[in-house]
Amino acid sequence: MYGDPPPLRVPVGHDAHRWRTFQGERTLVVAARTVTSTVRVLESLPALLRGDDRVTVVFAHDPTSAFSDGVLELLHDAGCRVMPWDQVGRITPDLILTASENIDVPEGDCPVLVLPHGVGFQKLVPDSRSARERVSGVVPDRLLEAGRAWLAVSHPDQEAQLLATHPKTAGHTLLVGDPCLDELRDGLGRRQTYRAALGVGEHQRLVVISSTWGPTSLLGREPDLPSRLLAGLPYDRYRVAAIVHPNVWSAHGAWQIRSLQAAALEAGLLLMPAAHAWRTALIAADLVVGDHGSVTLYGAALGAPVLLAAFGSDAVPGTAIDRLAHLAPRFDPHGDPHRQIEDALSEHEPLRYAEVFERAFADPGQALVRLRTAVYGLLRLPEPPDTVPSSRLLRPPAPSAASVTAWQVATSVSEEAGQPVVAVRRYPAAVSAHGTDGSASVIHLACRDDERDHRLAESASVLLHHRPAATTAEALRWIRDTLSRWPGSLLAATALRGGGFLVGLRDGRTVEVSITGPVPDPGLPSAVVYACLRTGLTIEDSWMTLRIDGIGDEHVVLRLRPSTWAR
Repeated sequence: MYGDPPPLRVPVGHDAHRWRTFQGERTLVVAARTVTSTVRVLESLPALLRGDDRVTVVFAHDPTSAFSDGVLELLHDAGCRVMPWDQVGRITPDLILTASENIDVPEGDCPVLVLPHGVGFQKLVPDSRSARERVSGVVPDRLLEAGRAWLAVSHPDQEAQLLATHPKTAGHTLLVGDPCLDELRDGLGRRQTYRAALGVGEHQRLVVISSTWGPTSLLGREPDLPSRLLAGLPYDRYRVAAIVHPNVWSAHGAWQIRSLQAAALEAGLLLMPAAHAWRTALIAADLVVGDHGSVTLYGAALGAPVLLAAFGSDAVPGTAIDRLAHLAPRFDPHGDPHRQIEDALSEHEPLRYAEVFERAFADPGQALVRLRTAVYGLLRLPEPPDTVPSSRLLRPPAPSAASVTAWQVATSVSEEAGQPVVAVRRYPAAVSAHGTDGSASVIHLACRDDERDHRLAESASVLLHHRPAATTAEALRWIRDTLSRWPGSLLAATALRGGGFLVGLRDGRTVEVSITGPVPDPGLPSAVVYACLRTGLTIEDSWMTLRIDGIGDEHVVLRLRPSTWAR
């Protein structure tokens, strides 16, 4: 979409003074090499330089990374002025700011401030300059030897780690803290807002899958885990979101990711965009299924239960993420996900990962203040006296999941205190290849009438109207037309706009269904009717209990009425 940026004439360039409006005293160049590192700077910089016309900010695109795809789109979407990397050597910046340690900085005496783009220095990554591996976050020796590099760290232990493995970092680390952690913690007060924006209901739980990049990552080892989770978690009780490292998006492309996760997306997976929105999903999470990536550690730092579905040998021993590996229970990708997640939720203690938090983050809440002090110190400017940087409230995410239009419905009938109880669990049909509920006595396929897969619609025992009918007459016409169109179906069900549901039987009878409490769609009342027919329970002027897994009980009244629609 975007080619290499042309050289800038303004606000930097040999004659920029002729064209620019804001005559800044200092020039700050942001090195943009990967989406991950660019996002980290974009999330912090506005709060640091808010309202200060003394500093001119430009972004330099370094296209040399294997994960450079998407950087220019990100910068243009943010409204940044972007120049090619080779222009940096032709101007005189006062500070280069980056969250990518692997940049080829031009000769000169301009200081370089390197922010971490994750939590500390905890992962071994391929070295693009050799066939070896290196610790992520550490700049090349040449830049350390020149004394130009300053590495921001979030904890004193990271200074000690760097000194032990890279002695040339001595005197060139800055204890700043972690701006991303502070932002996440500040967002906890809006947790319910983020959950509502993601479509997570009051009685639902949000499971967030977190995968870093590379062959040892969660998706590298278990690419179909999102589908298996969705197949094993009752639809009415759970939502599932996935946070995938930006390097995966950059290396493989959105098309490839969506193609690999097509079944999961049809089953309602919330696939979070590569930038920004992942933070709100993590705040909203009830549980994180992750690996050795920083997002998993952030989830633990927020106090969420964590299950590790993968953990690579590329994690650096002795780091906070390494300690998390010893404390967090493992998730068996091929075991029962419902049981494992329920056990983790019930057994979790809020302070379980306090040691991990204390090992990774020092003085939470101070990162932006300290980072601004560092930036202005390196720019050789006094800090503005009238503003104190603080985290901005995160915007609620836009819902991104596709509507689920087909379910495998598992029902079982029992009796309590002389009253029939129909228990219902629904699972998205798009992922049914990964297993069904073996505890149910009756299983049927239910599809909405706008289901795009005709094979599913032709096989469905129950068809559901995708919108409420305005009147009873309209509902009866829809039932007649639907059962005529799909002769293999036994029932057709629709909600009524004024309340209640109508379920049409193939023999021409109609069941009026009333349910206490909110019910999202006609799939649940039709499941009650179907279970009654299959198990021999009477449906003529009867009442019973609908038990929705993990949510609660609702009273159901069935009234069987003759109808003329089938004649």
